[in-house]
Amino acid sequence: MSLARTGQPDLIQALSQNLPSLNAQAFGSDMANMTLSARLRGLSPNNTLVLVNGKRRHGTANLAVLGGPYQGGAAADLNYIPVGAIDHVEVLQDGAAAQYGTDAIAGVVNIILKQNYRGGSGNVNGGAYGDGGGHTGDGSVNLGFTPFADAFASLTLETKYHGFSNRGGIDPRVIDAANLARYPQLRDHPGYPKVNLIAGDAQYRQHIAAINVGADLSDSVTLYGFATYGKKKAAAYENYRMPDRLPSIYPTGFSPQETFKEEDFAATLGVKGQLPGAWRWDLSSTYGKDTAKLGVAHSANISLFTETGSTPLDFYAGKFVASQWTNNLDFSHDFDLAWATPLTFAVGLEHRRDTYEIGAGDAGSRYKEGAQSFPGFSLTDAGRHSRSNKAVYVDVTGQPIKGWTVDLAGRYEHFSDFGSARVGKLTSRYDFSPTAAVRATYSNGFRAPTLAEEYYSATNVSPRTAFVQLAPNSPGARLVGVDGLRPEASTNISAGIVLNPASNLAVTLDAYQITIRDRIVGSGSLYGSGGAVNSPAVTAAILANGNVLDPTVVQTGINIFSNAINTRSRGVEFVATLNSNYGSVGRVDWSLAANYNKVQVIKINQAPVQLRPQTLLDATAISDIETASPRVRVNVGALWKQGPLTVNLREAFYGKSSEMQSSDGATYYKTEVKPAAITDLEMSYQFSKAWSLSVGANNLFNQYPNHVNGQLLAEQRANLDNAAVTIYPPFSPFGINGGYYYARAGFKF
Repeated sequence: MSLARTGQPDLIQALSQNLPSLNAQAFGSDMANMTLSARLRGLSPNNTLVLVNGKRRHGTANLAVLGGPYQGGAAADLNYIPVGAIDHVEVLQDGAAAQYGTDAIAGVVNIILKQNYRGGSGNVNGGAYGDGGGHTGDGSVNLGFTPFADAFASLTLETKYHGFSNRGGIDPRVIDAANLARYPQLRDHPGYPKVNLIAGDAQYRQHIAAINVGADLSDSVTLYGFATYGKKKAAAYENYRMPDRLPSIYPTGFSPQETFKEEDFAATLGVKGQLPGAWRWDLSSTYGKDTAKLGVAHSANISLFTETGSTPLDFYAGKFVASQWTNNLDFSHDFDLAWATPLTFAVGLEHRRDTYEIGAGDAGSRYKEGAQSFPGFSLTDAGRHSRSNKAVYVDVTGQPIKGWTVDLAGRYEHFSDFGSARVGKLTSRYDFSPTAAVRATYSNGFRAPTLAEEYYSATNVSPRTAFVQLAPNSPGARLVGVDGLRPEASTNISAGIVLNPASNLAVTLDAYQITIRDRIVGSGSLYGSGGAVNSPAVTAAILANGNVLDPTVVQTGINIFSNAINTRSRGVEFVATLNSNYGSVGRVDWSLAANYNKVQVIKINQAPVQLRPQTLLDATAISDIETASPRVRVNVGALWKQGPLTVNLREAFYGKSSEMQSSDGATYYKTEVKPAAITDLEMSYQFSKAWSLSVGANNLFNQYPNHVNGQLLAEQRANLDNAAVTIYPPFSPFGINGGYYYARAGFKF
């Protein structure tokens, strides 16, 4: 219920509002606008493993490429799991690589689906931003069935729509006196002077479904299965192009749109039971696949038009495909060793195969500089790649003496492309009494690069810049001193206390430190031309990669993923809940959850000699890791119930966050989002057992983050740089759109 009461129709934002150590991406640049990410304890989204009913969930094919704290994310897209299908969510934040997989460095999010066998529930909600745009409609229904005796089937269907928003400033190019004299028709463009709409939400329509089934085949054998399926169609505005680009077709200029058609599917089939002798077993197979087809609408290929006299206006830019097939066989047994509790011994085997594919765009989209705003994927970008992984794990848990629990886990994995890894975890907990306990964990982890991090390659353009994202293992990458990626290695230490001083009060306090060596991060902007410092090797790498860049841009360069740094994350997390009964006045469920997390770069690997004096990570890239997410988050909640009326009030405090930004790598300016308290409020009335109505607001008082650094904006405006449209920082932890207001009708039967 706490997820539903957030008013958010997507799971990522709903989880973030309930878990302060989980930072959700509120706004994404470029293709990341289509697939928002989340991350635990300041680490990459790729360091959190997502499970559904305890089984591994596949990642998205849509890699977050451009800068920011979520750069490189290609984790599971939680928004393809309907909130209405979820019974509850378990979050394990002690490094869990030994038990669940070597990539569970930050922790595990385990989504448990409903197992209802009768009845149903659902809701219809709608809302919008107070200052315009973001119109949202969502409808969801969950139905329970009993197809035959000793069986259940829970089906959830959901459909939603989210509209464009625009929170950008005025593009300085369109109000420049010289440009207005040269192109007086600029004033005739729709919406003038706000013609550049890139700083806002994408528009999307999404339809998703989930089913969870189970059947007892005998007293000792159970068949189970679950699946999700979804389709999304989205579009996002790109930077406005001036009238001189193609006046015969677009006399007042044009605003290209990136288009996105995605299909996501996952299914698990398993059987579990118990053998004679009390051995429990579980055999399962899970397959997931995500396919994203990219396009460009309302655009043109200028070179194609110049040379042939014609150009398509809509293009197929290519596709991403990511799949994962996982097979598991698990056994467990309880042994009586005369301890305080039986010793639980578990052992398991896993085989996994991952694939990643980039498909080339149509000929027009990739001819020379390609379609305006998003060149199609070239033949050198395209390719299909795969990896297999085999693993075995052992877990031993028991209480040698009353109150003292020890859990020891070990895991061995072998990757077809990176060799072997051995990880382990030791957890100990001592319960002094039913009201007080202490706990501690030590573990290590190992994360192989995702196939997307290894092989993604594309060209990112704006009216002023053209940057090539080089695949780390490409010939072009070797020219700048990067020769593929290595796995990350991590060490995780945590300790905490658990207090239950009263039946209605629970308190936990945990401290942790996570050290990652050879962490995979995106580079800063590496200039080949137009920067304050340029490297000839960068231009050579672009040519070696086969890219032809728009000749009208003033800056060219590359971005690349590399094992550039070692980082250390230190933090403290506090959670307290109190349930109070005030008699005729009603009941109140109080909650306080706080997280302090400091991420520090403790080592920067030597810059390749080919790039000097440039470095792989500039000030922007470092700040994206260390300061672009707030170190402090506090959620305070009060849920009041009195008869048919429910009021849910939540105050979310975000500490300051900042990013260093530059136009050309010469001078860096600090953009800071000051601390903010964001108020969420929802009021619900239960008219009957079947019907309820809720109204609410996220960001009730319509707060916005601080503007981008004024000196940087002034420099961009003086240079007639389209980047000046971005007046609110995209890394803002509470978004750039202001208050969202909604109403929801719920029903049960």
